[in-house]
Amino acid sequence: MTNYGFVIDNRKCIGCHACTTACKSENEVPLSVNRTWVKYVETGQYPDATRHFQVTRCNHCANPPCVRICPVEAMYQRDDGIVEFDPSICIGCKACMQACPYDAIYIDPEDGTAAKCTYCAHRTDIGLEPACVVVCPEHAIIAGDMDDPTSEISHILAHEKVTVRKPEQGTSPKLFYIEGNEVSLHPTATERTPETYMWADVIPLHNIPVNGSHATAQATVQSATKNIAKSGATLRAPQTQGHPTGGPIKFADGRMADHMIQVAYNQQHKVPWHWPVPAYLVTKGIGSGIFTILSLGLGLGLFAFDADTFAIGGFLSLLFIVITTGLLIFDLERPERFFSILYRPQWRSWLTRGAYILVGFSILTTLWWLGEVGARYDIISASLVDSIRPFALWLGLPLSIGVAIYTAFLFGQAEGRDLWQSTLLPFHLFVQSLMAGSGALLMVDAVIALPDDMLSVLKILFAASLIIDLLVTLMGEFGMPHASEVAAKAAHDISHGNYKGYFWIGSMLIGHIVPLALLLIATSFAVAIAGLLAIVGLYAFEYAFVMAPQDVPNS
Repeated sequence: MTNYGFVIDNRKCIGCHACTTACKSENEVPLSVNRTWVKYVETGQYPDATRHFQVTRCNHCANPPCVRICPVEAMYQRDDGIVEFDPSICIGCKACMQACPYDAIYIDPEDGTAAKCTYCAHRTDIGLEPACVVVCPEHAIIAGDMDDPTSEISHILAHEKVTVRKPEQGTSPKLFYIEGNEVSLHPTATERTPETYMWADVIPLHNIPVNGSHATAQATVQSATKNIAKSGATLRAPQTQGHPTGGPIKFADGRMADHMIQVAYNQQHKVPWHWPVPAYLVTKGIGSGIFTILSLGLGLGLFAFDADTFAIGGFLSLLFIVITTGLLIFDLERPERFFSILYRPQWRSWLTRGAYILVGFSILTTLWWLGEVGARYDIISASLVDSIRPFALWLGLPLSIGVAIYTAFLFGQAEGRDLWQSTLLPFHLFVQSLMAGSGALLMVDAVIALPDDMLSVLKILFAASLIIDLLVTLMGEFGMPHASEVAAKAAHDISHGNYKGYFWIGSMLIGHIVPLALLLIATSFAVAIAGLLAIVGLYAFEYAFVMAPQDVPNS
């Protein structure tokens, strides 16, 4: 059985970028993205400085997380160990980009599908070596069958000390480095600042979406450029490499190495997921939370059945699930392929499982709600609906809970973002759904008066979920030590860094403290505002929670 892998001999690499160029030419890789690139890291201080090179690409892992998370088997592993992809069926969900701990996958700007190094499988299949291997002038890239004891790569692996990137991720990468430098292998070894790059300063690109036209992205960059120029800051071309006037290899203020460790050249990567993902977390929390509350409240005898309230509640639950589905489709690079999740599912992916949970919940809730409306207007026998209602609500309960929490397991498969690998997340999402669902129903009470027994339960549930969510967030998600440096950096960025305003002002103050204070006023208007603010605060938290881990570099 063939088992292909790569060895990069850093003793020989001269940083010529021939592998990058050959890869782009052989595979017709568009501008602005790379399947292979050479990272430069400088250590020391002038005149005692050293430049380290690292050829970076897909690791063709033996245990590839990108394959497990792909909902349609567009990313798959061949029998010879090569991790391949099929652009003809890719839906552009970008989940594989979140699952890869190595930043090896990108969205092709021309066809909107995932792409990465394929080990030049079209060459390998006819007995040729990958283009990067052939073109390397120093024979610093070695490829071959690691299970063949006579191959060059097997000989090297048997005699040389090699290292891999992020072995703690459990992916079993098959890209090995001879004399791999630690500061090159670990992307968080040094902070990225506008002064660190060799030929250009760059502006942050987390406001530029992966999807959208080149013109849209360019307009966004131009807008950011104007804003920075107004501030008086020095600005050079974003996301392009240009020679500064002081010479081609100077750093920062003209010194050869301004820091003891700094990244001098690297491929910049855009953030895959933007505002639609935190928005969808909020909308599905509202939709599932409303149904869960109605089901448990009636089933446990916490409040009596009220035809108008249940009809309104069912409608709102369906409406927000429809919005959720719309946001999911909108965020795809190839939205026209969305239904392929249903007719060619890859069942290990929680994106697929979540899609089926959403569909099942939507169908059941629609049938139940139509029955309630039909009985309300004497289209369907009221006694028939009364007899079916308990079964429909109890049957829908596990589906509504599934809608609320399945994203926790999807985030768990996103192994490139360690903060999302939280064992508290399923419970946290469930509590948030109760908070959002009860908050939404309390807003309804300001327009259409709810029954007193239901209103009392909603107020207690809303207050309890706010307090529990506050405790889980502060003491659980952010109060406990994190399992990895990457997760700790993302958590710090939320609580003390770029997203601290979203966290402390948006989530904690507006989303929790103020709503709890408004509950004490107890008027319908104050309680409705409390519900609205809790939902606004929930979005602020989800935005920080989704965006901050993506700002921590993986390469």
